[in-house]
Amino acid sequence: MDIIFIEQLTVFTTIGIYDWEQIIQQKLLIDIKIGNNKKITVKNYSNGYYLDYAQISKLIIKHIESQKFMLIEHVAQKISEIILNKFDCSWVKVKVCKPSAIARAKQVSVIIKRTK
Repeated sequence: MDIIFIEQLTVFTTIGIYDWEQIIQQKLLIDIKIGNNKKITVKNYSNGYYLDYAQISKLIIKHIESQKFMLIEHVAQKISEIILNKFDCSWVKVKVCKPSAIARAKQVSVIIKRTK
């Protein structure tokens, strides 16, 4: 099992349950682990198989920044659906962090894991 790990991808989107949150952009930090049963080797790369983390990152940024969300759980679910539907992988684990969401906490986070 090989894993691609994208750590602290930064996106800005409209998120929150309060009226004031639905009119501003807020920063989210996203960690994504993508698992696959295929070994990522030089041979596989030369045959055209690899998970393009730059393409994955651009796609996630585009989708999340173009939509509005109520909960970070919804963001995590959307990211997992995009990755599982568009890329050759076995599972995805997504962590979405909302910095400064509550007083006296560095951030609030949710972690989900989905499989094909």
